[in-house]
Amino acid sequence: MGCTKEYWGLEFSPEEIARCKADKGLLSLELELSRLCNLRCIYCYASSGQALADELSLSEISTVIDQAADLGAKKIIILGGGEPLLYPHLLTVIDYIRSRHLAVDLFTNATLINPAMAEALYQRQVAISMKMNSRRPEVQDALAAKPGTFQAIAAGLSALQAAGYPDDNHTLGIETIICGHNYEELPDLWRWARRRNIIPYFEVLTSQGRALAHDDLEVAPAALKRLFEELAAIDYREFGHSWTPRPPLAGSHCARHEYSCTITAIGDVQPCPGVSIATGNIRHAPLAEILHSSHVIKELRNIRQTIKGQCGQCRHGDFCYGCRGNAFQVTGDHLAADPTCWLK
Repeated sequence: MGCTKEYWGLEFSPEEIARCKADKGLLSLELELSRLCNLRCIYCYASSGQALADELSLSEISTVIDQAADLGAKKIIILGGGEPLLYPHLLTVIDYIRSRHLAVDLFTNATLINPAMAEALYQRQVAISMKMNSRRPEVQDALAAKPGTFQAIAAGLSALQAAGYPDDNHTLGIETIICGHNYEELPDLWRWARRRNIIPYFEVLTSQGRALAHDDLEVAPAALKRLFEELAAIDYREFGHSWTPRPPLAGSHCARHEYSCTITAIGDVQPCPGVSIATGNIRHAPLAEILHSSHVIKELRNIRQTIKGQCGQCRHGDFCYGCRGNAFQVTGDHLAADPTCWLK
């Protein structure tokens, strides 16, 4: 991709998003299967570990997928709000999603991916976003709070690559949180990913879950600015991508609230994992009814007009509305200015 056009990597076109908003529908749905996890990452937004009481049944998950498809969704994103590979019916869920002619994105810590699972995911054309916060074993293991995590992730990556990832029909990305532990090595990690055609998803940490107990994770806005500017310079000079540095995602931006929502493992409907406001529960009302009646969803669908403070006056407002998760977690207001943004 040449440098003459700004690179964003948007999931959907502005026209698709506009139609979705007009129809009060969906373009994607983020779905938790369980909070069960084999790691105890010190920054985990969901404080995952043990399964929650009364998590959604396989039948209920299938019903959620049906409702999302009926609302126009083109993609189901299986979240790592727990480790999806611990869910015993993962491939059954993926097969059902594919039977509804929807794409599948899978977020995983990759520690449980063996050659057979990698091949199964490849055959189903699942897009993978795998955890990789550091290329240093001691840092990766410390962030995951489990010795051997780095080696397990490396084995999972090798299995995915042996199965054929990445190629034109099978995207592979690394999900990386920006924190004090890995800050200095992130430019090299960005290069490492780009050189292997792996998409780097570097994002600002949200102040929730286990992160609240670890002050050393925090990176100040000025340091975030320096990092984003360096990553943008690397992308421009070395890989031909041009983008304007601004939070919360390096080389991209979040527009999910205009066309998506999150279903938690117990059926709560939230705007996103960061805006952890339960606007309803799919056990008590259809998804369409919840989306249509929630004032929080309505406000976020129209975020360009409803956003408050300096974010509402920002020159980048046509493309960016900051991190709604950080705004909510820090201020209690999902429409507040993003407190992690250096532009203000």
